Amino acid sequence: MRELLTVEDYAAELLGLVAPDARPAEVLPVAEAAGRVLAAPVASTVDIPGFDNSAMDGYAIRYADAGSVPVRLPVVGEVAAGSAADPPAGPGECLRIMTGAPLPGFADTVVALEQTDGGTEVVEVRVAPAGPGQHVRRAGDDVAAGDVIAQPGDELNPGLVGAVAAVGVGRVAVWPRPVVAVAATGDELVVAGSAPLRRGQLYESNSLVLVASLRRDGAVPLTGDPVGDRPEALVAWLDEATDGADLVVLTGGASVGAYDVVRDVLTEAGGTFRHVRMQPGRPQGWAVWRGVPVVSLPGNPLSAALSYEVFVRPMLDRILGRRPPRWYPAVAGSAWRSPLGKRQLVPVRLSADEDGRLVAVPAHTRGSASHMVTSLGAADGFVMVPEAVAEVTPGDPLVVRWL
Repeated sequence: MRELLTVEDYAAELLGLVAPDARPAEVLPVAEAAGRVLAAPVASTVDIPGFDNSAMDGYAIRYADAGSVPVRLPVVGEVAAGSAADPPAGPGECLRIMTGAPLPGFADTVVALEQTDGGTEVVEVRVAPAGPGQHVRRAGDDVAAGDVIAQPGDELNPGLVGAVAAVGVGRVAVWPRPVVAVAATGDELVVAGSAPLRRGQLYESNSLVLVASLRRDGAVPLTGDPVGDRPEALVAWLDEATDGADLVVLTGGASVGAYDVVRDVLTEAGGTFRHVRMQPGRPQGWAVWRGVPVVSLPGNPLSAALSYEVFVRPMLDRILGRRPPRWYPAVAGSAWRSPLGKRQLVPVRLSADEDGRLVAVPAHTRGSASHMVTSLGAADGFVMVPEAVAEVTPGDPLVVRWL
């Protein structure tokens, strides 16, 4: 009987197969670096804002001129966003000002347009400012020149790309994308759309899920048609795949069936196959082929997809020096059973209740049945149910990760 490992123990075993990428970082224009992982810190080249400016469309005034309202002030000019002008205004006078425009030197406060009658020659201020500096963005309020705004291991999501560009940094150092070869195995697999199914066949989807996940997670996937259940075919594929790949991921043939060729070939090459205390995804295995780590995932679609999330994604995070994705607190929105003694992974739909809590409901009526590929398409994320829990009831605390 195979040794039973916890999810954490098996994940640690796989992490021991990889190390942070030792290749030199790539330097890319920010516009081309979305989705990449930073290899060096990014510091601001400027103060943001670079000057005191208006947070509102309205009127630049001296606070002392609007101490009692209503008050009428002559409008002696205006300042638009992008203007370099600094028009003067005497005591009791004001300027129209647009959002983002530099605050004139005489002014210390902005009155929002909505707090006036909107006059263009004379304006009536109808609501007294809350204090000096109202609606003024001060220079350096957001970030000061030299401040570090991103660290190695940060992933350049759309928001961070914008922040890096805004602080004047045009090029960034990022880690190379790891190359991951992927294959689904099994004589029963048919490429979707290539031919009608015969009895005993099914359309192959696992490799597509894995490729999409790898692209999302910053890797370069390599894949092709399914590999049949013949040792010589798998050996030939592995020899070719490991010529240039940093990691290999197989799906199918990892259990104890008579035709589980992946297990047989990798075991002969010194590989190790395990049973992990999880559902779905109990049978797992790994090997090293020509110096390249090979991870063998189960063949059932949900098992393969969720095994990727808890075992392969952490390997990529380590290679890239990236912080792992966060788990968020949630509560169960319905009741379901969980196998005692196993960590249950359940694809869920997520919503928010009136208290702002995330509420998780299984995405499929069959919960985490390993062959339920459609549950992934309907899911927002997945939850982990602890091994000691046999019954989940509404309101029970859970942890969830977004997909």
